[in-house]
Amino acid sequence: MIKVGIVGGTGYTGVELLRLLINHPEIKIEAITSRAQAGTAITNLFPNLRGHIDLLFTEPTLENLANCNIVFFATPNGTAMKSVPELLKLGIKIIDLSADFRIKDVAVWEQWYGMEHACSNLLNDAVYGLPEWKRTEITKASIIANPGCYPTAIQLGFLPLLEAGIIDTGYLIADGKSGASGAGRKANIGTLMGEVGESFKAYNASGHRHSPEIVQGLDEYSNDKVGLTFVPHLVPMIRGIEATLYANLLQTDMKLEDIQALFEQRYMNEPFVDVLPINSHPETRNVRGTNMCQLAIHRSQNSNTIIILAVIDNLVKGAAGQAIQNMNIICGLPETMALTNVALSP
Repeated sequence: MIKVGIVGGTGYTGVELLRLLINHPEIKIEAITSRAQAGTAITNLFPNLRGHIDLLFTEPTLENLANCNIVFFATPNGTAMKSVPELLKLGIKIIDLSADFRIKDVAVWEQWYGMEHACSNLLNDAVYGLPEWKRTEITKASIIANPGCYPTAIQLGFLPLLEAGIIDTGYLIADGKSGASGAGRKANIGTLMGEVGESFKAYNASGHRHSPEIVQGLDEYSNDKVGLTFVPHLVPMIRGIEATLYANLLQTDMKLEDIQALFEQRYMNEPFVDVLPINSHPETRNVRGTNMCQLAIHRSQNSNTIIILAVIDNLVKGAAGQAIQNMNIICGLPETMALTNVALSP
C-alpha cells in the first residue's frame, strides 16, 4: 500500500482529497494535518465521511509525515515551500495544490504572491502537473506543481490550437467563471452565499495571479510568445468553472470540422478530456464531482474567430482529482483509479 499524508486537511481541497482517496484501493491515509484542529476527529468536522475514516487531525510535523510515501499540500500559498525540502530528504514525493512551485521565474512568483520564496532552488525540479501535457515528466517527478483551476480549463482549451500553430498567438482571450468554492474555505464576506447569491461580477480584471501561470504554459505550447487577456468572474454557485476562450485563425479557409477533428485526435487517448460534438454547450453540472474536462468548439458567424468552451469542477479536475491523477501516474497505477465516478445531476 502507498502511504499518503495530507497537509491542510480542513479546506475544500483537503476534504475533496479525503473523499476521493478513501475509495482508492492502493492507498493508506497515514496522516491528515491541521494546526487548528489537531486532536479532533476528522468526522467531527466532516460528518459526510462518517464510517469511512477514523483518523484524527495531527500537527503538520516532520515526525507525523515521515512514514508517508507521498504528501499532498492542500495549504495556502507560501506554506508548502517551507516544509518541502525536509520531506524530500526523506525520499517523500510532494504533490502541491498551492501555487508555490507552479511559476519557474522566482521574481515573477514573488511579484504576484507578495512574499519571498523559501526554496527557489527547487522551482526547476518541480514538474507542472497537467497530465495531458506533462505525463512523461510526471512519472519521474519528486515535486508536482498541481495546476490551478482556471489554468487547467484554459490551457486544455487552447493547447491543441497552439500545438497545431493555427491561431494568432498575440491575441488570446479567456473569459472565466467560477463558483464560490474557488476562493477557499475561509471567512470572507465577498464569498458568503448572501453576497454571491443573485449576483454576478468580474474580479481582478486588471490582473489575476493565475495569469502568469497560464501564460507560462501557453508559451511552452507555442512557437511564439502569447498575448493573453484573462478576466475571471464569480457566479452564484458553489463549485464549477466555465471558460469561454477566443482565438483568431491564421488560415481563413479552415473548416470548423477540421478543428473539431484536431481536438478529437489530440484528446483521443485522454481519459479525462471529453470533446463534445460541434456546437455543443457544456454545462458545469455535466462534470460536477468528477475529474473530467468537457470541451466544445464553435466558430463565430462570418468571422475568423474560434470559440472554445471548457467546463471542469474546480475542486476535482481543478484541484484534488488532478492531484490524485498525478499520484496515480507517479506510482505506476492506472491513471483513472478512484476517479471514475459519474457526475452529479441535477
